[in-house]
Order: sequence, then structure tokens, then C-alpha cells
Amino acid sequence: MIIVNTDYISGKELEMLGLVKGSTIQSKHMGKDIAQGFKSLVGGELTSYNEMMSEARDLATGRMVAEAAALGADAVVNVRYASAAIMQGAAEVMAYGTAVRFLM
Repeated sequence: MIIVNTDYISGKELEMLGLVKGSTIQSKHMGKDIAQGFKSLVGGELTSYNEMMSEARDLATGRMVAEAAALGADAVVNVRYASAAIMQGAAEVMAYGTAVRFLM
């Protein structure tokens, strides 16, 4: 499956199938949350949260792709990501785009 953030794919004529999305809510266990809180006092990269958000993007993307595949899509165009804090140490990540099929 091709995934792009443009509304076209060079050399392809596209039939739009509809909006597809995938989302997840992730959190870190309390021990890592506390450790990252201490890290924020001295500054620097919060690697645990970085890993959490990377995993969340991967899950959300996979769910979006699965929804597109169920529609018979060849690609998802105009892909965007959004995130929001749900509570302390937990975030929602959503991936969304337009499922398309290639025309011959």
C-alpha cells in the first residue's frame, strides 16, 4: 500500500474511495512516567515518550491502512496525523487520509 501526504501520485489516475482513519491511545507505566518527570526538570530528550509516540503513530497508521485495504484501496493519499493529550502521560494519535484505487 502506498501512503503519501500529497493529494496525488505521479503517473496515476485515482478513484477516491473515502476517508480512512486509525487511532490509538497510549500511555507509559507509572515508573517510566515518574522517571520522565524527573528528566523534564533537567532538560533533554524524553526518550520514553518519544518511543511511546512512535509506537502510537505506527499503530494508528496500521489501522488506517487496514481500513483502506478493506475498501480495496491501492493507496492512501493526503495522509495527516493529529495528536492530543488525554491525561497526564497518555496521548491519542490519529492517522487519516483518503483511500484511493488506481484507474487503468
